[in-house]
Amino acid sequence: MQILKNILAGIGLICISVLFIFAMQKAPSDGNLGKEQPILNDYNVYALEMPEDLNFAEEAVPVENPDIYERMDRELLVNTYWQSNGLLMFKRAQKYFPIIEPILEKNGVPNDFKYLAVIESGLTNAVSPAGARGFWQIMKTTGRENGLEVNSNVDERYNLELATEVACNYLKKAKEKLGSWTLAAAAYNAGNAGISKRLNEQDVDNYYDLLLGEETGRYMFRIVALKEILNNPTKYGFNFNKDHLYKPIPTYKIEVDTAVTDFTQFAERFGINYKVLKLHNPWLREKHLNNKSRKMYQIEIPKEGYYK
Repeated sequence: MQILKNILAGIGLICISVLFIFAMQKAPSDGNLGKEQPILNDYNVYALEMPEDLNFAEEAVPVENPDIYERMDRELLVNTYWQSNGLLMFKRAQKYFPIIEPILEKNGVPNDFKYLAVIESGLTNAVSPAGARGFWQIMKTTGRENGLEVNSNVDERYNLELATEVACNYLKKAKEKLGSWTLAAAAYNAGNAGISKRLNEQDVDNYYDLLLGEETGRYMFRIVALKEILNNPTKYGFNFNKDHLYKPIPTYKIEVDTAVTDFTQFAERFGINYKVLKLHNPWLREKHLNNKSRKMYQIEIPKEGYYK
């Protein structure tokens, strides 16, 4: 019993000592709160200066309007500090803009519309919940109305050159109907009828005066933000050199006007495998080509030496 009493007394003495030590420690005063030494690191987040002369297809963004200023500032911040996505856009642009740009020029569509493809798909063959596909996010009905073949065997919405032609046709018609390239771009998201209806309902004649839903309301600001950032990488803190960017693979085209029973064997004839064939021809949706109509297709083959 005496041993137990001694143990309990020792524990009590330890507890009292700990409490005494804590009591002697000086708590920070209110006057010192917030004056602690900052943690030093090499990563900083900065507010952005609003660029001068922001425009889309040489149509000015009216950032002198406080509402427009805030909305533009938001997209510049979001896209500047989403660094991983930004770097991917720089890398992919180097690979795909050389395909898109000459098609826009040939069709008389401003070069700035390449940035519409950036925000639509991130320059990938994306699939939307609504069923839009490819770099230009073309719906099945729109593709077929513009001459694209869309079925389980062949889906030409995944053919970047053909899809860009379809996008140009749509945008030129929208510009003719709505009167500006900015409204034509907005109509690519919301439809010609949707934009026309809002303009009439609100009795205005330009995008920046419209009250729109979240997606279409951000649409043009996202395009302009990506245009600004992709044209000024160092200004927005993106550091890379040309070796970091994805490079186009030179290809040549072969014409096929018959059925193809096995694309694995077909690819081997050109010194590549089925995966590489599909990388360059994502519009071929199955391992064979039906081609009952004897249509002439152009299949891209990478030049020798780029795939080991």
